Amino acid sequence: MEVILKKDVASIGKAGTLVKVKEGFARNFLFPQHLAEIATPAALKKLEQDRVLKLALSEKLKQEAIGVKERLAGLSLTISALTQSEEKLYGSIQAQEIATALAAEGVAIEKSAIELVEPIKSLGIYEIPVKLHPEVTAKVKLWVVKK
Repeated sequence: MEVILKKDVASIGKAGTLVKVKEGFARNFLFPQHLAEIATPAALKKLEQDRVLKLALSEKLKQEAIGVKERLAGLSLTISALTQSEEKLYGSIQAQEIATALAAEGVAIEKSAIELVEPIKSLGIYEIPVKLHPEVTAKVKLWVVKK
């Protein structure tokens, strides 16, 4: 029996895919849990329409992310921090502080998009990757200076 999955099902497939399963599994598990529906011609047509809409939305979001990437390419952030001795900071610079500095420059980015491997703990110049879209990653230049 062919069914269209409404939600992701482990070891079967992802939401929105057409899969072939045994009739008993579909009737006893997938349908009662509202995880799938029968693959009728109308349902297949709706699935194709949804796929086209998702592609168009994804392309629009990608283009917006490319626009933000171009804006971030020319941007240089400066964060001043208290230092202990020479170049070590009291504490560290984390993604939240970078997101706040970007917001002050007029670019709203969530802190989860900022990909810091580890917090910044010394003065210097850093290139911080920012994941704007699954296919678009920008780099922001960050200067950490003495307060």
